[in-house]
Amino acid sequence: MFMKGEKGDYVNKQELDVLMTIANGARANQRELAEQCRMSLGSVNKTIKQLQEKGYIAADLKMLDKGRQIICDGTQKKNAIILAAGYGMRMVPINMETPKGLLEIHGEPMIERQIRYLQEIGIAEIYVVVGFMKERYAYLMDRFGVRLIVNPEFSNKNNLHSLALASKHIENTYIVPCDVWCESNPFHRYELYSWYMVGEQPHEDSWVRVNRKNELVQVDDEISGNEMIGIAYVEGKIAQILAGRLQELDKNKKYNKSFWETALFNNKKMLPWAKVVSDGEAVEITTYEQLREIDSSSNQLKSDAIEAIKECLAVHAEEIKQITVLKKGMTNRSFRFYCKGETYIMRIPGEGMEQLIDRKQEYDVYQRIKDQHICDDLMYINPDNGYKITKYLENARVCDPEDISDVIKCMDKLRHVHNLNLQVDHVFDVFEKINFYESLWDGKTSDFKDYLTTKENVFRLKQYIDQCDKHWVLTHIDAVPDNFLFIDTTDGQKIRLIDWEYAGMQDACLDVAMFAIYSMYDREQVEQLIDAYYVEGCTKAERLKIYCYIAAAGLLWSNWCEYKRQKGVEFGEYSLRQYQYAKEYYKLFMEEKEHA
Repeated sequence: MFMKGEKGDYVNKQELDVLMTIANGARANQRELAEQCRMSLGSVNKTIKQLQEKGYIAADLKMLDKGRQIICDGTQKKNAIILAAGYGMRMVPINMETPKGLLEIHGEPMIERQIRYLQEIGIAEIYVVVGFMKERYAYLMDRFGVRLIVNPEFSNKNNLHSLALASKHIENTYIVPCDVWCESNPFHRYELYSWYMVGEQPHEDSWVRVNRKNELVQVDDEISGNEMIGIAYVEGKIAQILAGRLQELDKNKKYNKSFWETALFNNKKMLPWAKVVSDGEAVEITTYEQLREIDSSSNQLKSDAIEAIKECLAVHAEEIKQITVLKKGMTNRSFRFYCKGETYIMRIPGEGMEQLIDRKQEYDVYQRIKDQHICDDLMYINPDNGYKITKYLENARVCDPEDISDVIKCMDKLRHVHNLNLQVDHVFDVFEKINFYESLWDGKTSDFKDYLTTKENVFRLKQYIDQCDKHWVLTHIDAVPDNFLFIDTTDGQKIRLIDWEYAGMQDACLDVAMFAIYSMYDREQVEQLIDAYYVEGCTKAERLKIYCYIAAAGLLWSNWCEYKRQKGVEFGEYSLRQYQYAKEYYKLFMEEKEHA
């Protein structure tokens, strides 16, 4: 961490900071140097004296030949890698309309500001790693001469993978997250050592703190560290180590969700020095409210979702507060917000959902069930784009599919819903949907080599289903345990069944089959579930019919997963298990029917 001079004398970090600050254009007086180097006036005076004694600077603080030689080492060719592949999930609701790097602050997209700053100090070689809405970044190649690197796995891997894709370019390199806005240029023509930028203020999500030696050390989970801004400069040996570690860690699935900074640690200490900046000098824009705070006139604040909230609740945008992204669902993105003393949830459909859901049909379902007190409290639903606003249900938890008492209560609720005998004008046809989802693959074949055989077997089950008696009612279809909410109230515990976007007319027992495969139950658990729904006993014929529905529903959601995978959304084990249900329960049906 120290540089050797001509006569064997070493230059420490404080001396490098003063030399670099002078070389980068600071005014030559001690007070300004102290401010820019973030050192006390006494420390700066001591450091200046040391540099003068070693022959690096003159009495008037001008650089001497020895100092210029060290500065020359900091003028070596540099490049930059900008990380812009991710969703920017915390930027809801505007992340569905604009990728985070292209959010405008004071009329300028953040990534353009970063590129401009880099080019101002002579950086011509700039790589941008893209993924989500990658096409929106294509114009940067012509306008700024940057090179794009595509991360096709942006939906299921974090930015460690993004940087690993660009690791062969790491040498004397700035690493820049696309969502950081800097008031002034954080890059310099001269860089004499590797650094990682952090803020002065503590932050609960930080892993590191700055110690007395200006090193970055790991903090315990219960302690807040310095805010991690994410901009870094790496050179020399540290650059080589980082490139190698990125490639090594990227091969291990354990690090799929890791941040790139993981590769900077040696035991519990970061390899680069800390570069501490004052509050406001560099701001990571990760939420709608942060953007509104820094630029209340930004064009991106005029989101369709925000406009829908304003119209629904008759409020101004400034009254919409505490916007918090919720866990990403399999089909939608949702966020919670606070307005005029109430908390609400807004749902925004995810990628490709316009192909999968008929929003007019969903609208009709909600009109039919809104007075039945079986779902969440609907405030707004748009039959055109699927935006939905509901009241947030306090003191609620989801069903635990491994807790049999929870499961029994959910099946009791499901029977109640089915026994209401609600009717709508559309049908959810499982076999028709299997073909429909397959048609969305745009001519591509299944990833499963025996798909055609499996599909043929599943469709053989239709004949048995068609000849069975059915309880033909409005059926939820998406009866996943997470859609059963247990709510503690002064009148006792209540259960609400939410998210009716797939609902339609169908045989009621299909919901039982759906609950089973969503929960990824084994055979014993499936039988317990069936018995929990059919409290008066389930006939052999009805049980066999449920086996048929499990097989058909497994293939249905496997096809759905294959479509979503083509849209960049990967479901891993869930997808494999659904396909396995199609095969296993076809086989089980055939075996059981033989002995019926």
